[in-house]
Amino acid sequence: MHLSWPGGPLRGTAQLPASKSEANRALILQALAGGGTLDNLSDAHDTQLMRRLLAAAPGTNVLDAEDAGTVMRFLTAYLSVTNWQGRLTGTARMQERPIAVLVDALRQAGARINYLNNEGFPPLELQGFAASARDAAQPTELAVRGDISSQYISALLMVGPRLPGGLRLRLTGHVGSRPYINMTVALMQLFGAHYTTDGDTLLVSPGEYQPTNYTVESDWSAASYWYSLVALAPAGSEITLPGLRQQSLQGDQAIVGMMKPFGIETTFLPDGIHLKQLPITASPEVLALDFTDCPDLAQTVAVVAAARGIPVDMTGLESLRIKETDRIAALQIELAKFGGSLREVTDGRFRAESSGFAVDNQSVATYHDHRMAMAFAPLALLGQLNIEAPTVVKKSYPQFWKELAKSGFVIEEAG
Repeated sequence: MHLSWPGGPLRGTAQLPASKSEANRALILQALAGGGTLDNLSDAHDTQLMRRLLAAAPGTNVLDAEDAGTVMRFLTAYLSVTNWQGRLTGTARMQERPIAVLVDALRQAGARINYLNNEGFPPLELQGFAASARDAAQPTELAVRGDISSQYISALLMVGPRLPGGLRLRLTGHVGSRPYINMTVALMQLFGAHYTTDGDTLLVSPGEYQPTNYTVESDWSAASYWYSLVALAPAGSEITLPGLRQQSLQGDQAIVGMMKPFGIETTFLPDGIHLKQLPITASPEVLALDFTDCPDLAQTVAVVAAARGIPVDMTGLESLRIKETDRIAALQIELAKFGGSLREVTDGRFRAESSGFAVDNQSVATYHDHRMAMAFAPLALLGQLNIEAPTVVKKSYPQFWKELAKSGFVIEEAG
């Protein structure tokens, strides 16, 4: 796909997809509750895939989670406690993404799960839940590392009410992506679950979820690309994004503060936000940002930092290695094409910066990763640009290219 910008400020209103993080949790909770209505479900591939697999599960013994991490992890827990028996598989890349932490915990709770190929990785054979001989008055006690993917933790929490005696889940070590855990328990409460916390131990009471109606918020991860667009656009640019809440469950609302040093002012509206580009005021020689709680924002910020020539020290990137691709390696390769870099300056701290950054008809590889396509697309405001395999955006924001065209971008099929 060939992208170019005809000139002048970026202005208008852009439609966002619904949050797939909220939607995929709500779909699992709706299934466990046996009812309720969910409004504003996204047309994103991951959300539609979750809907299809939940509906198909009772009549099949093979389910394919494709490349969707939340679908694979949430379904592993859900299918275990609902005594589904069959094979849960995914793409070649999904079969390289570890799942042992979740499987080990579910096995301790009574799930019968086998690995069909490589130990610790999908595909999985699920054989239902073993009958428990222990005292059901006591909660199932599990301990998992807090620095693993929060999707493992959320998967266990959501099935907690179905475990004998409920669940006492102890998170050990440093806890990352905490907003996603908070989102999970907040939605669980909306569906009637009861939980308490004692430090980094969460106690989920046994019981049944209640059918509940819920409207999913628009996606702050998707909004981050519009922050990037306004930051790189000509002076006077502004955009309105409907459907976002000031009191949000989504950790990626952190983009509001992260983009202030890049000159983006956020105004909350009754139903959404308004972004406006302001002159950049004095900033530290090197900006320091921690992505532990919002790793999906890392690609967006790294590209903007390099393009604007504002060095950013980025920490909390550990989970990027096991996403749809190794996102750190992918960023390093693609930024280098423009004169940018992402280098590890100390253990776990990466600096995004540039020397002579220029956009001149380069081609960006997307590595089967929707966020690579959307993080680099805003560079077309600085020069002509090609995006390889642009359909990857269907995973989370299927209308992304249509919204860019509506806002004034010239989009053509590349030869």
